[in-house]
Amino acid sequence: MSPAALAPAAPRAGRPFLRPSALPGFRLTFGITVTYLTLVVLLPLAVLLLRASAIGPAGLWALVTDSRNLAALKTSFGLSLAAAAIDAVAGLLIAWVLTRYRFPGRRLIDALVDLPFALPTAVAGIALAALYAPNGWLGAPLAELGIKVAYTPLGILVALVFVGLPFCVRTVQPLVAEIDKSSEEAAAILGASRFRALVTVILPPLVPAMLTGFALAFARAVGEYGSVIFVAGNLPYVSEIAPLLIVIKLEEFNYTGATAIAAVMLLMSFSALLAINLIQDYSRRRFGHV
Repeated sequence: MSPAALAPAAPRAGRPFLRPSALPGFRLTFGITVTYLTLVVLLPLAVLLLRASAIGPAGLWALVTDSRNLAALKTSFGLSLAAAAIDAVAGLLIAWVLTRYRFPGRRLIDALVDLPFALPTAVAGIALAALYAPNGWLGAPLAELGIKVAYTPLGILVALVFVGLPFCVRTVQPLVAEIDKSSEEAAAILGASRFRALVTVILPPLVPAMLTGFALAFARAVGEYGSVIFVAGNLPYVSEIAPLLIVIKLEEFNYTGATAIAAVMLLMSFSALLAINLIQDYSRRRFGHV
């Protein structure tokens, strides 16, 4: 067979040559995507909202404004936002150190970042409770300083920071590796201080990734249960979280009340994540980084 016969066919006049895609066409892949999302995500959420609507708007409002439920929702969402903010800053610093510097044990530390992904949440909760208990390795010295961590909202914050940190590190780390050091050198040559170089050169391309990590850490923290109940103390109006209330309602066979609290958490989480995504989209357009 001649080489001309083995050559790819020339594109028709007026039509660009398109190499066949490895995946099927748009209609098939779009249909599979919609079906999968419907069965796995949309259908369960629709059933949840339908079950919660059984108590009516008045019942739902009474449930939300109940003092115990309201305190639990404030604890869950307030501490989740605080933990996600801490993770966003700490994740940037850890990603910067792991990417920019070479030191003994770097690979070990890099692997430890993903430990909260693999560690069962109950094991993490037991470990944190033992560590920060009044007689624990860290709890005892802190107790002497008048700081109580375990069985307080501060213990919940520690647990939520622990489970959400990997999201903030892994979303920022690839972009840190892409930052050209010549940009920092150019800023220094032009007389910019380290702080000004940080604000004008380093942070702008990292802001969208930091917001992504913040959103992921917040979403994980809001629904966290296993690592929190062991270190929280679960005191009503003090250290009780909303997921625990859902479990209590289920144990009381109050399925409508449980689904109603879950629906409220769903709506609040969706609103918060939507706001974060809008801010993230604005930052991408503002800083010109996609």
